[in-house]
Amino acid sequence: MPLAFSASQALQLPVQQNADRLGAYLDDEEQVIEALLEAQQLSKIAPGRYRYTVTKLQVFQLQIQPVVDLVARRSPNRIELEAIDCQLEGLGVVDDFQLSLGSWLEARDGALVGEASLAVSVSQPSLLKLIPAKVLEATGRSLLAGILLGIKTRVGQQLISDFQRWCAQHAINPAGAKT
Repeated sequence: MPLAFSASQALQLPVQQNADRLGAYLDDEEQVIEALLEAQQLSKIAPGRYRYTVTKLQVFQLQIQPVVDLVARRSPNRIELEAIDCQLEGLGVVDDFQLSLGSWLEARDGALVGEASLAVSVSQPSLLKLIPAKVLEATGRSLLAGILLGIKTRVGQQLISDFQRWCAQHAINPAGAKT
């Protein structure tokens, strides 16, 4: 029987300066993705598609490293990011590992609003057969919640900072033209 665990995190982040430009910033897909995720762990594999090598995670005695393929979708004032494939390095061959990630960010009423949901289903690795499934699932939920909290913290710091730099680089003069 596979182990299954999930976590989700909501975001409501007021933006004090240049809030009217959040929609245009979210349209700059590559800029936003690089600000959301560690740029050195990210590679663009096709238009709107990225590969992200997650920082190694320690789970009991195992060290694992997910490598996730992501697709980005944009609509006015909104960007969505979804996992379309994931390989798990560190557990050996795992045929039934599944990861789902769905997230979105939207510019709304002077704020960045968003949500991320992360879920994993995997068979119990043979190295962890002696640990009860409920303990492993609780550990998994805690691990996923920690990942999402880290992303939320990054959005609150790095993304807002990147947005302000982006605004300065894409300044609009009084005549309405970009400088």
